[in-house]
Amino acid sequence: MSTTKTIQSALISVFSKEGLEPIVRKLHSQNVILYSTGGTEDFIKNLGIPVVPVEDVTSYPSILGGRVKTLHPKVFGGILNRQDNESDVQQMEEFNIPQIDLVIVDLYPFEKTVASGASESDIIEKIDIGGISLIRAAAKNFKDTVIIASVEEYRTLLDLITDQNGATTIADRKLLATKAFHVSSHYDTAIFNYFNTDETIFKASIADGQILRYGENPHQKGFFFGDFDAMFNKLHGKELSYNNLLDVDAAVNLIAEFKTDKPTFAVLKHNNACGLATRDTISDAYNAALACDPTSAFGGVLIANTKIDVATATEINKLFCEVVIAPEYDADAIAILQEKKNRIILVQNEIDLPQKQVRSCLNGLLIQERNNITDNKEDLKTVTITTPTEKEIQDLIFASKICKNTKSNTIVFAKNGTLISSGTGQTSRVDALLQAIEKAKAFGFSLEGASMASDAFFPFPDCVEIAKNAGITAVIQPGGSIKDQLSIDYCNENKLAMVFTGTRHFKH
Repeated sequence: MSTTKTIQSALISVFSKEGLEPIVRKLHSQNVILYSTGGTEDFIKNLGIPVVPVEDVTSYPSILGGRVKTLHPKVFGGILNRQDNESDVQQMEEFNIPQIDLVIVDLYPFEKTVASGASESDIIEKIDIGGISLIRAAAKNFKDTVIIASVEEYRTLLDLITDQNGATTIADRKLLATKAFHVSSHYDTAIFNYFNTDETIFKASIADGQILRYGENPHQKGFFFGDFDAMFNKLHGKELSYNNLLDVDAAVNLIAEFKTDKPTFAVLKHNNACGLATRDTISDAYNAALACDPTSAFGGVLIANTKIDVATATEINKLFCEVVIAPEYDADAIAILQEKKNRIILVQNEIDLPQKQVRSCLNGLLIQERNNITDNKEDLKTVTITTPTEKEIQDLIFASKICKNTKSNTIVFAKNGTLISSGTGQTSRVDALLQAIEKAKAFGFSLEGASMASDAFFPFPDCVEIAKNAGITAVIQPGGSIKDQLSIDYCNENKLAMVFTGTRHFKH
């Protein structure tokens, strides 16, 4: 039997009628018999095109307020019969079942209804039963049946039946079946996640994947699954790479810690802050952030917590950077930043980030809640005789926010609302501390009167001793070591202020 089949009959039952009219008219011009139900049936009739009500096929009316319309053997027999199976052919004749070559379905908008904040009863009514069953049946029988499972495929169908005069190949039908199973699985996942309260079960379905130029390295394929356009308006520049996206993610998480602070600017490289400062103006904040480590800033990602003005854009334009992110820009600032054709300029929109973080691990996934705790003044417990000054408290909180978003083990030095230096991703906390000290020296920064943050506790007093000798006067750490008192005693003996937060901020 030929694998190319010409559509002679179609069942159309859709929620959205947008884009349906040209398909119906084309099918009618090709003498295709149309079957339909409810609102779709009325839509076709109003076009002046003949349509056979499904009730005439099943001899059974739509019941239960429209909950049951197409669920009948004569409908599903017409879809699922195997045209090269002698028994199926005989039963089609015996029970007077009409052949259905094409099924067009658009499911009830379950996800949109949930997102709208509708009542549970309204949401439940948007769980499609007949439609999802029609999709599965037609997709299963793709050897004989064409399935169109969403509005997004209307154009594809119209082109097919126009270019091929109503005929489809087995390859056409299998591709459409694949897309249909994607629609059905995505739909079922959304419904499950609406009901699910068991955190040990994880299901996700992301419909729009983006092919990236490559992955972390040129020999690796890379993809992004997510709604980037909901989070950013891209004003200018080349396509974002895999590494760009990782850095943008790190930048967004970091600047969120300073969302309500005075103008703050951060420069990131390889997911870590190499410069960050808070000032009275965003221009001053940028210049101070850049001064933290102008070498690492080359090719980095820049992000601001407020509008970027002309003065700031003018300074940024002197630096080669991959990405600039801000909630808004002056029009003239955009024009300046666009002078570099590949520079990516993003406007960050107000959007809630997912509260679960997912990453691959071994032969499975690791999932955790987002770290939503930001250390603040009320969390601090002074554990030393020396109490931090108000200025030191501000710098301790500032340093802690950076520390939370820097790869462990990490030590962060801050002074006057400025990142002085940091030790990042070290296997030893002492190594992280020594790295931060050397980096501060390399760029000519004095650590006298600076504050220090650590992402985890000090099991020994060696870190506070090294910090004291470098000029540090105040320390913030989570506490929790059985040997906390050793560090506290050293601080008391040497007049350092130290506060505990009670919250560890590892970042692996």
